[in-house]
Amino acid sequence: MTLKTEPFGNWASPVSAALIAGATIRLGQIALHGSTIAWSEGRPLEQGRNVVVQRSADGTRRDLNPAPFDARTRAHEYGGGAFVLLADGALVFSHYADQQLYRAAPVGAPVALTHGTAMRYADAVPDAVPDTARNRLIAVREDHTHSSIDAVATLVAISLHDGTEQVLASGHDFFSSPRLRPDGRQLAWLTWDHPNMPWDGSTLWLADVAADGTLTGARIVAGGSTESIFQPEWSPAGVLHFASDRTGWWNLYRLNGEGADASAQALCPMDAEFGQAQWVFGMSSYGFDGRGNIVCTFTQAGRSQLARIDAVTLQLQRIATSFCTISDLKVGGDFAAFIGGSDAAPAAVVRIDLATLGCEVLRSASSSTVDAAFVSRAEAITFPTEGGLAAHALFYAPVNPGFTGPAAELPPLIVMSHGGPTSATTPAFNWGIQYWTTRGFAVVDVNYGGSTGYGRDYRQRLAGQWGVVDVDDAVNAARFLAARGSVNPARTAIRGGSAGGYTTLCALTFRSFFQCGASHYGIGDLEALARDTHKFESRYLDGLIGPWPAARPLYHARSPINFTERLSSPMILLQGLEDKAVPPAQAQAMFDAVRAKGLAVALLMFEGEQHGFRRAATIQRALEAELYFYGRIFGFTPAGTIEPVAIENL
Repeated sequence: MTLKTEPFGNWASPVSAALIAGATIRLGQIALHGSTIAWSEGRPLEQGRNVVVQRSADGTRRDLNPAPFDARTRAHEYGGGAFVLLADGALVFSHYADQQLYRAAPVGAPVALTHGTAMRYADAVPDAVPDTARNRLIAVREDHTHSSIDAVATLVAISLHDGTEQVLASGHDFFSSPRLRPDGRQLAWLTWDHPNMPWDGSTLWLADVAADGTLTGARIVAGGSTESIFQPEWSPAGVLHFASDRTGWWNLYRLNGEGADASAQALCPMDAEFGQAQWVFGMSSYGFDGRGNIVCTFTQAGRSQLARIDAVTLQLQRIATSFCTISDLKVGGDFAAFIGGSDAAPAAVVRIDLATLGCEVLRSASSSTVDAAFVSRAEAITFPTEGGLAAHALFYAPVNPGFTGPAAELPPLIVMSHGGPTSATTPAFNWGIQYWTTRGFAVVDVNYGGSTGYGRDYRQRLAGQWGVVDVDDAVNAARFLAARGSVNPARTAIRGGSAGGYTTLCALTFRSFFQCGASHYGIGDLEALARDTHKFESRYLDGLIGPWPAARPLYHARSPINFTERLSSPMILLQGLEDKAVPPAQAQAMFDAVRAKGLAVALLMFEGEQHGFRRAATIQRALEAELYFYGRIFGFTPAGTIEPVAIENL
């Protein structure tokens, strides 16, 4: 193929915004029952509706919740754990519209199980153990009757006969992960309290289940205010397992003994993360096969690996796969299922045979593919940053077999900052990154200090330093790439969503390095966020900035909205009008301030969108608008037809 010389940014690309919006879905929670595998998929072409899809042993696939039912919970606002499979083949799920639990039998329309007016439910597990009279679910419930910011969280039992509810445990700000022992005699669960987030410190509880279904003898068996516990799980033999970061890494443990003599045994100590930041309910990184061995995934150096730990010898055997990211791992008797992402293909629901170790893709996140010649694969980089430390990122060079940039020119760079901020980016194939690299942009996706996957110490670098460490690392990643001759330092942009949007706004306000940026539902005013947010994150800033309102001067100093006189770079802001995590007033205020400063600025508000865009039309418009904006700022004309964006002061 003859290369055509074109300016970086206007290369014709097969990765269109319409393809990303219309041919991709969001794969979520996985659940197993016997040989049946179910998963949730968010469908942009159905206005973001979440559908639970079942795949039977014979390979047939069907939707379990018909339209307009939307299997999504707003517990903790970020949701997760929205459905559970029952032994009779029925599905119980949280319906987004009214947040009630519905039961969907194999035949017939879903029927409401609960009837509260301000309740939200998540993380349900069946409690229908043989030889007991119980036929119920145990779930996390949030009661928003009086206030969302002060919603009351409890563990409840919900009758599968008539939906009546019984509170089993209360008294803590947050509950998650109820897990019933196989014989039904004990229940384990997690709690944490303000100002902690679950990855800061959480507590593992264990209680006996009495004959009448109530809990007795509740006691703490692991965790605390400075130890994070992740995913309690029972082995088939009734031994409680969990992940803890007590050594600085989320490693696996099992509880040996009973009562006061119980002790936690490390199963396979190593500098690796077997746990994750619990942003949503139902997260899972391990399970037990038919022999009681542990099948697990862990992260080292930013990449996921699959392994099996022998229950007797505790020897870990790595299982080779083509996947660099593995999440939502669930284990059956002789198989496991997970969401796997490789560096060259979209994420997929995968089934692995634990005897042959053969993998089968059950559902891809995309109905489209792209020729491998167009795919930019991640290069893991470690670069120097402030304080003599090192930080991590993934670099993607521009790749398009039909084009090359002008002679002696280096490509423009887009610096990406992930959300959270206690989260991480991965090297898995990402249509959103390929959208830019196939057009001639280089991309660096930064796992700034505070990201997960590199141990507790790295995660805590952001303590009290949000808006500083993340910005430093974003700038230093770009400087590192410029110094080695990979990118043009005079044509750099920064973009991010949510917390990544805050990093973007801080970088454009408090630094003079970037030429422009794009904030997707980002935070401009920390004081407004502290006053107007939801319960799950209402004390998050205590650790990232300082206790509110005592640290108000620091909140003011770290809020870009207060220092627009320092701005010297254009920006585009994209915002959902129903966002509860970052209210749209933040984007409007930032837009007004930048416009008053006389800088080029654009604002796009999207009806029906919350924190994160889920509708196909929104996803397409947001991508194309951002590309159009960069074209006007950097002076290139994107290939194809794009609806113009109204840009003030340009």
